[in-house]
Amino acid sequence: MKIRTIALTIAMSFAALTLSFASPQMGTWKLDEAKSKFPAGATKNHTVTYEAAGDNIKVTVDGADAQGNPTHNEWTGKFDGKDYPLVGDPNADTRSYKKVSDHKLELTNKKGGKVTATGTIVVSADGKTRTVTVSATDAAGKKVHYVAVYDKQ
Repeated sequence: MKIRTIALTIAMSFAALTLSFASPQMGTWKLDEAKSKFPAGATKNHTVTYEAAGDNIKVTVDGADAQGNPTHNEWTGKFDGKDYPLVGDPNADTRSYKKVSDHKLELTNKKGGKVTATGTIVVSADGKTRTVTVSATDAAGKKVHYVAVYDKQ
C-alpha cells in the first residue's frame, strides 16, 4: 500500500509540474466577433487550437474566407522565432512564433521568403482571453490591419 501511495504522489507531482510549465497559449480558442475588428472581406479564424506534438507545438486554425468558404491551416514547430512550414494558407508557406514573455508571442508569416504578415498574440493575465493583432498584405497587395479577440474554451 505504501509503494502505491508513493507512486501516486510522484505521478501527481509530475503532472502538476508539467501543468505549471504549460504555455497560457495552449488549448482551444474561439473567436469573439463582437470584440474583434476586421476589415471588410477579411478571412476570419473562428477556432484556433494549440496542442503539444512531441517536443513541438501544433497550431490548427479553422475559419472562413471572405466568401464564407471554410479555411483550415496547420503549423507545427517551436516558439523560437524560426520559420516552420505552414500548410493550408494561400498567403503564406511558413510561420514563425517567437516567445516574448509567458503571455505574449510575436508571429511572422512568409510566402516564398517574403513577409506577408506580422503580429502579436497576447493572452490576458487570467488566461481567459487571447488578443491577436496583425498587419498584413492581402492578395491584391493592399495593407490590412485587424484585431481578433478569442475566448478560451
